Amino acid sequence: MKLIKMFCTAAVFATLVQSAVAADLIAFWDQPAKGGNVFNAEPKNEAYFQALADTGASWVRLTFSKWEGQQRDFLMGNADSYRGLIPEDLAVLRAEIDAAASAGLKVVVAPLTLPGARWSQQNGGKFDDRLWSDPAFQNQATQFWVDLAAALKDHPNIAAYNILNEPAPEKASGGIENGSEEQLRDWQKAQSGGTRDLTRFYAKVIAAIRKVDPVTPIMVDGGWYANPRSLAAWPKALPDNRMLYAFHMYEPYAATSAANMRRDTPRRYPGVSTEYAGRQVSWNRKAVADHIGAAFDWAEEHNLPPTRIVAAEFGCMRRWPDCGTYLNDVLDAVESRGGHWAFYSFREDEWEGMDYELPTRVAPGRFYWLMEQGKGDSLPRDGKLMDLLRDRMQ
Repeated sequence: MKLIKMFCTAAVFATLVQSAVAADLIAFWDQPAKGGNVFNAEPKNEAYFQALADTGASWVRLTFSKWEGQQRDFLMGNADSYRGLIPEDLAVLRAEIDAAASAGLKVVVAPLTLPGARWSQQNGGKFDDRLWSDPAFQNQATQFWVDLAAALKDHPNIAAYNILNEPAPEKASGGIENGSEEQLRDWQKAQSGGTRDLTRFYAKVIAAIRKVDPVTPIMVDGGWYANPRSLAAWPKALPDNRMLYAFHMYEPYAATSAANMRRDTPRRYPGVSTEYAGRQVSWNRKAVADHIGAAFDWAEEHNLPPTRIVAAEFGCMRRWPDCGTYLNDVLDAVESRGGHWAFYSFREDEWEGMDYELPTRVAPGRFYWLMEQGKGDSLPRDGKLMDLLRDRMQ
């Protein structure tokens, strides 16, 4: 009996050790990884994630913030006053992560909302600045991540915690999006040590997470909605060696966005000109590479390998005639520098604008009608843009 107890104890210990090792996925990021964003209004099943894995994707950037929960804000209860994780919501999230894991996908968990920073689309279209102006909400956001990391830390497929999608502490404080390098650095310097100092906030959250989870990689977006040039204005890297630094790429937004498709004559790429860094820039392959390159140049300056940089979102409207050219230029820029990427987005259930599996012949109205009728499975999925991405992921 004593021997059996010793054997069982050793087996349990071995299982715990194996689990801890499995959850340490920093090595996953040592080689460029390619994946997709999953930003759905409802949780999905294993078949959905298998379809994503079949494209060649190895990881998924997953948000839960759109889902209907037990209270106003999924998982956190209420972003106005965080009191702890909602157990029923946590079970739903774990089931979703398990579904992705069953398809062989690594998962990056990426909330759109934190306490004091409710996602604008769930906040009456208003930007929620409380996280960047009130230390009490930074404390609540930190506690939320401590609780979530403690709950997920042993899951073998969690590849990173992405602290907040597209933070913008600059927005309500006189920052200039895509300003000159001098303007971006001056703003960052002026905010140093305050509540709008994004690096200070991240350092606070990371230190707290590490008390409950010392190994899971942590991903952070640069400021101004994950602009690579805002990341490049940071004076130094964060004090943790398991970090991933993310940017999003939709520039030139005047051409890649839905607003462009509503113009009588949509702007074209290459050639569209926008105000950028204090001057007019005509966007082409080189301009795209220069914009993206700001993040990689910053990493090199701070002795970080390019595999610590992630193009965590990028995309363009699928019916825009220049979308394929643009996607190729973005991917060339990221891959030539040795970074990771995840396209936006895979089979989003409430928006068709960047669902690259859909061919251009599928009009937006048909997508929404079929989804409302519960006939989304009948949508054709032979879009050429997905072929482009699939070829890159093989």
